[in-house]
Amino acid sequence: MDVAYINPFVVSTIETFNKMLNTTAKPGKVVLKNDNLHSYDVSGIIGLSGEAQGSICMSFPKIMALKVVSALVGTEIKIVGAEVADCIGEVANIIAGNAKQHLTQYNLSISLPKVVMGKDHHIASQRGVPTIVVPFECPLGEFAMEVSLKTPEKS
Repeated sequence: MDVAYINPFVVSTIETFNKMLNTTAKPGKVVLKNDNLHSYDVSGIIGLSGEAQGSICMSFPKIMALKVVSALVGTEIKIVGAEVADCIGEVANIIAGNAKQHLTQYNLSISLPKVVMGKDHHIASQRGVPTIVVPFECPLGEFAMEVSLKTPEKS
């Protein structure tokens, strides 16, 4: 996967956090995922299909997820439940939808969001498709974005 395909997702994440949460999200060093080194508490996953296939996953520690959702709804949320699932899924959906605009050459479609909740869960990568992990930090805390995208071979 060409790392250039990651940029629309990074830019979309920065813009989404700025507009929706009124906070600055700063990306860290991009790394190739080594399956068991990254664990999370709440993850919003969007499937990508079309001329390229894969997924984008926005993953948060529990405290960060609660802060994000509290900022979105304008009231403090203390329990990870349906409201957290809905909001984290929507954040992932918005980020994927905005990034899609910059990847029109692949005629991408995005799925409805799926949310995985559970302490220290791992998101498995599709076999044979590299996954890039972009760590982010912002005043609300740290989180990660994983992008796994199988693109057509260049001739």
